[in-house]
Formats: sequence, structure tokens, C-alpha cells
Amino acid sequence: MKYSVIERLILLNLLPREGSFTNLKLIRVAREKLSFTEEENKLLNFTQTGDQLKWADNIVAEKEVELGETVMKLAVAALQNLNKKEKLTEGHISLYEKLSVEESVNEVIH
Repeated sequence: MKYSVIERLILLNLLPREGSFTNLKLIRVAREKLSFTEEENKLLNFTQTGDQLKWADNIVAEKEVELGETVMKLAVAALQNLNKKEKLTEGHISLYEKLSVEESVNEVIH
């Protein structure tokens, strides 16, 4: 699946920092896949001011990243949790839709 810069950043922050040994190994691999290469860093020209991260927004930079089933379930669960707590932000919307979180909820219910 292709992810934009903001989607990659959000996914990196959504993935749990604690869990089972097996899941943490999978998450570590996923984090490496989602991370930015040296070339991407130069192209996007990341700058940080306080808590705000900015990049060259005139560049459409999507990256194909394959995440395994376990990592996808963890990401969907994190988005579901934010939704339940009404803590989703506008930045989450495209990722929420892309990961078909609502469909995942319906699969669990049925």
C-alpha cells in the first residue's frame, strides 16, 4: 500500500512501543520500512520548530510499504481506540479510510 509522508509519520507514532517480544520485532521491521531514507530527507527538506515538523509540501512523496497482518491489526486497533475516545485528528482521516478501519470494526462485530 502507498503511504504519504503524513500517513507514514502517523503510523510511526501509532504503533505501540510496548508489547510481546514477537510483536515488538515485527513493529521494529515495520518502523524501518516506514522510516525515511537519506534521499527522502534531502528531497523533503524536513525542519522542526518546537513540536511541529515541516517538509516541502510541493513534493508528492508516496512510498509503497508492505506491512504484515499483525502490524496492520495493531495500527487499526490504535485508530479504533482513538476514534472511541474521540481523539482522532484531521491528520488521521486519510489513514483511517485507507486502512478501512470501519470495515475492520464490522468484521469483528459480525
